Amino acid sequence: MANTKKRPKYIFVVGGVMSSVGKGTVASSIAYMLQSRKFRATAMKIDPYVNVDAGTMNPTEHGEVFVTDDGDETDQDMGNYERFLNTSLSSTNYMTTGRVYLSVIERERNLGYAGKCVEVVPHIPLEVINRIRRAQRKTKSDVTIIEIGGTIGEYQNILFLEAARMMKLANPDDVAVVMVSYLPIPSVIGEMKTKPTQTAVRSLNSAGLNADFIICRSSKLLDAPRRAKLAMMCNLRDADDAISAPDLDSVYEVPLWLEEQGLGKRILERLKLPRRQPEMRQWKTFVGRSKKAKKEVKIAVVGKYFSTGKFTLADSYISVIEALKLASWYNDRKPVLTWVDSEEYERHPKKVSELAQFDGILVPGGFGTRGIEGIMKAIRFAREKKIPYFGLCYGMQLACVEMARDLLDLRGAHTVEANPQSPHPIIHLNPIQKRNIRQNRYGGTMRLGAYDCAIQKGTKTWQAYKSVTISERHRHRYEFNNEYMKPLAEKAGMIFSGMNKDHNLVEIIELKDHPWFVGVQFHPEFQSAPLKPHPLFLGFVAAAVRYSK
Repeated sequence: MANTKKRPKYIFVVGGVMSSVGKGTVASSIAYMLQSRKFRATAMKIDPYVNVDAGTMNPTEHGEVFVTDDGDETDQDMGNYERFLNTSLSSTNYMTTGRVYLSVIERERNLGYAGKCVEVVPHIPLEVINRIRRAQRKTKSDVTIIEIGGTIGEYQNILFLEAARMMKLANPDDVAVVMVSYLPIPSVIGEMKTKPTQTAVRSLNSAGLNADFIICRSSKLLDAPRRAKLAMMCNLRDADDAISAPDLDSVYEVPLWLEEQGLGKRILERLKLPRRQPEMRQWKTFVGRSKKAKKEVKIAVVGKYFSTGKFTLADSYISVIEALKLASWYNDRKPVLTWVDSEEYERHPKKVSELAQFDGILVPGGFGTRGIEGIMKAIRFAREKKIPYFGLCYGMQLACVEMARDLLDLRGAHTVEANPQSPHPIIHLNPIQKRNIRQNRYGGTMRLGAYDCAIQKGTKTWQAYKSVTISERHRHRYEFNNEYMKPLAEKAGMIFSGMNKDHNLVEIIELKDHPWFVGVQFHPEFQSAPLKPHPLFLGFVAAAVRYSK
């Protein structure tokens, strides 16, 4: 590893023109490119919203809430960082406007500023800088990549850009700025236009910063004339600092593509880091495997956070989707994922029979009452037709409710989240969560982060993990009611194959005499990575492949 006594380096990744064009993927790819050269690299996300964390936002508005080992509810880009770097990050790697302001206000209340007049500038940018340096120290990183959410033209990003300006002013050779900008090709013109990016760069200049590199996102390759124009109009040191980034088949191809464009070498030169050759053999093998997979495996993802107006928001379950893709490729299959809105099965119950065309059915996590009767119809179909089933969090809880109703004939059986007056509360609240709800304490109060789980030998999950003790991440408020363990085991054939022994909580359930019917209270998707797919997803997809034959 590199000598961490040298001055640490920082790379800010900002967006131009529009959001959602791949800042997170670019930040992750740069971090991986540095890691492949044996530098210690870490990635951070700055979100401009006033929420203290991402946990209280609707998934259809914001996308997936990614949970770290230490229980922080963060933006989905943190999941990208972990997958590309094959490492676990912590709350230190994440900040929001709300979190920064809260820290400054709490410090002021505790006389932490020694009676000074506390102002937005410089104290807010200084707090941002402190957090960036804290993350660097904790991870002992040679290079810290900081992604600023949204675009540089947004008012709420001014203070984060000011922090970057202050850091670059203090040590110009230690800070680089990468802009990820969209270059449109209007269909009626047929020509790639650079003017929006030029305007975005001027906004960045007005904040006292200049882009060292521009990652030019578009549907096609960046050509030489536009590269030269960007270099001249955007004050780039060299035309090759405008990096072509066309649409690719997979986000996992991006670091290989950027490396081919020479970005890794140019970043080392810009930050005055020693030249090293990248070692990317494993990554190339993985990408090659994903491209060679031709035979299909068809998975239905039955959820309720897909619809936003007339559009489908797959980002609500991005880690689940990526975990399914990785497991499929490692099973030499091309994943064909279909989003199924569970509310459709409530409006049209007979439509559930369409699930017969799939090789596997997965129900991801969720909250609230909307669409859950439709989910239970899908679960019953998978159970009765012997189609491989994988339930995550809510998907496990509703599977228990469905079997209690159908196999135990417990009328009114439910989760107290949906029916607090249920005569048979299969899923209930523990006393700590009852107190939180009574006091309207919702932010950051669920069972969050990594917890240990003991696995029963001989079960499908034990065969998948090849271990009797695991640690998985949680994000939920309700738990299985242990009063129903015995009747479900004796009359429904349920196996409680994973338990948290510290609190006697059910973590994993399985069904006897079924090719694969597994439900987990945790979120295994958060720990699946390209070079290390999650064992339960591998087991589920393998079962789906066997079923397809």
